[in-house]
Formats: sequence, C-alpha cells, structure tokens
Amino acid sequence: MRLLRNARLHGREGAYDIEIDGDRFGRVLPAGQGSGEEWIDARGGLVSAPFVEPHVHLDTTLTAGEPRWNASGSLWEGIAVWSERKRALTRDDVISRATEVLRWYAANGVLHVRSHVDVTDPGLVALDAMLEVRERVRDVVDLQLVAFPQEGIRSFDGGADLLAEAARRGVDAVGAIPHFEDTREDGVRSLEIAFEVAAEHGLMLDAHCDEIDDEQSRFVEVLATLARRTGLRGRATASHTTAMGSYNGAYSYKLQRILARAGINLVSNPLANLCLQGRFDGYPKRRGLTQVKEMLAAGVNVAFGHDDVMDPWFPLGTASPLQVALVGVAAAQLTGPAEIDEAFAMVTERAARVLGLGDRYGVAEGRPASFVVLPAASRFDAVRRQTRPTHVVSRGRLVAETPATSTRLTWPGEDPRDIDFVRDRDR
Repeated sequence: MRLLRNARLHGREGAYDIEIDGDRFGRVLPAGQGSGEEWIDARGGLVSAPFVEPHVHLDTTLTAGEPRWNASGSLWEGIAVWSERKRALTRDDVISRATEVLRWYAANGVLHVRSHVDVTDPGLVALDAMLEVRERVRDVVDLQLVAFPQEGIRSFDGGADLLAEAARRGVDAVGAIPHFEDTREDGVRSLEIAFEVAAEHGLMLDAHCDEIDDEQSRFVEVLATLARRTGLRGRATASHTTAMGSYNGAYSYKLQRILARAGINLVSNPLANLCLQGRFDGYPKRRGLTQVKEMLAAGVNVAFGHDDVMDPWFPLGTASPLQVALVGVAAAQLTGPAEIDEAFAMVTERAARVLGLGDRYGVAEGRPASFVVLPAASRFDAVRRQTRPTHVVSRGRLVAETPATSTRLTWPGEDPRDIDFVRDRDR
C-alpha cells in the first residue's frame, strides 16, 4: 500500500490522505489517518481525476503549414488543405505525430483521449496507423477512435462502405458530418447510415454536427431524435454544433427540450471554433459557438475539447486542457465562480461522460488510480493560474512530474521575493 498525503479534494473541506493499492484507489481518509508507504506529498494541492480530451484529430496534428497554410482560416479551406496533405500520409508519419501529441497530453495530465480519424481514404492509412497507436499507448493513455468521414458519407464515393470497414477494423465510435454533405437529404441519410453502423457493431456515435454559421443547419435535432429512437441515449454525441450560435430564441427553446430528452452529449471546441467560425461575417462578427450556458441549464451534458493541435484548422496549441477551459470561460461567458468550476468539469468528469467512462473514472475507492496533482487551492484557482500538474499518475504508475517553478522579482525598495500570482487572502 502506498500513500498520497495532504491532498485537497473538490467539494470537501480540509486535507486528505488517499491510499493507493496497486493500480486502484484505496481508502480516502482525513489527513494523518492514511496508512502505507509515503509516496507523493500533494502539499495541499488539488488532487483530481485526470483530464479528459473528448474531441481531437490526432491524425492531423502537427501538420500546420503542410503543404500550405490555411490562408482564409475557414473550415472549408482547412478541409481542402487536409485533402492535399493526406495524399502524402504514411503509417510512420501518422504514428510519429500522433504519439508525440499524446506525450504532450500525458504531460498535461490528460489520460483519456477521443480522437477522430479521417476514413475518407480508400487505403485507410491513418486509421490503421491510429489503431496501432492505440495499442502502443494503452499502458498510459486510454485512447478511443472515431471513424470520421471528413469528406462525407453520401458525398464521397464509397463513403458508406469505408465507414462500415472502419467499424469492422475496431474503432470505438462512428462519426458523420451531415452539414458537409451535398444536400440536406444527404445529410439526414448520412446520420441514418452512421446510426445503422453503430448499432450493428455495438459502437458509440460522435458526429461533427452543424459546424457552420448557417442558422438553417439543424442536423442536431435529427441526431438527437435518432439517438432517442435507436436506444443510443447517453452514447451519442454532437460535436461542434456551432450553428446554435445563430439560432433564434424560439427554435433554441424547442431544441433544448429535444436534446435534454434525448440524453445526448455536446462537445464545444472553443479554441478552434472561435477562429474558424464567423469568417464570412462582416461586423458584428459571430462567436460561432454552441449554446454552452443554455444547454447546461437545460440539463444537457456539455464538454470542452481541443479539436486541433497545430493543423490546417488551428495552427497553435500545446494539448493543455486548462487552456481550453480558460478560453471556454471567456468565449461562453462562464465568469461566475461556480461557472468556472463547471468549466473545469467540462475537461474532466463531463468529458468522461462523453467517453462513457463510468466507474473507470474518478477519485474513489476501487476505481483505477489515475489522477493529477495540481498546485492549486481549487478548480477556480487551477483555471485562473493555468497550473501544470506536479504529478500525473496513470493506474498507479507515475508518468509525469513537473518541478515547482517560481519567478524571482526584485522590486524597488523591497527585498527580492517569489511571485506565484496568488492573492494574499487565498494563501
């Protein structure tokens, strides 16, 4: 038995000891009452279940500027640039880039990742490479793969067959992109096909849905209705849904009821979509995000994801979930203390619900001993100061450490001192 001591836990007063029994959590006890070999001293830092990435494209990461930059910054040019880049894909190319970004994720405390993989490639090069990556990293990162038809199911020749083949090869979820299909009828049919494939293979569903500023793009109501009628409640996710930022009040009210009743998840990607959306607007320019606050209030599960890390759609990023949470706070106007705590939940337990992790996630006796130690007093503090984990543990094994750092300030008339950006009253 090993001991994690002197930890803060969200929603609980005081400090705690957490016993680690092999690769599982043991008892959680008031500080000083735990037993076992002292292993990690949290020093009063916040101990949390690991961060969760509910939406990224690992097969496209680290390709920004290849073969050219996305000059317009639009979603559509990004797709065109990627269509050119994927002709040069090789197994080693995909494995190398994806694995490197997964190292970044682990260093940031992200131990569960859902990655979409483009399957509009007759050779399925990226998919086969990502299936191999999933096996290579399984001792550290739990990686889910979504078969993503980037260029459409109906609008790409053989798209439906490729989606079905991806399911047979062992993905975890089936995707779609209905707003990109040639017609609305094709978009609806593409969702029907995706649900049929998911049902046949017992998979989850995660569709890129209404990632456009067109207020007439309303495929999320179709996805939600199919989820409710086919029994995929809780196992279906609509990602992006940026057209919600353009819906009128009357339709939005109706939609909240439809989504809440269907029990689907929503994933908003504030970093990428703040950049991609509104590109065809003059001023005022729309934010181009889903209705985060409204859907949370309606009881819909909403999570925050990266979407892109240095690729044709977003040229920046370090795979930091707290950066995503911070941008989400600003973009969705989640500025109340409880709302900022909620933003933290959107990259932890709410994102875990998207992945269907259930009792495989959380700091509780008997669950996998995967966690992060943050040098922060609270979730609010972690988001505000963008604190890096001092320790990242995956199933009882320490996989990343970040040494404590400080800034030494010499100020006129004062002795030199360290600056940690903490308010005096919060110490």
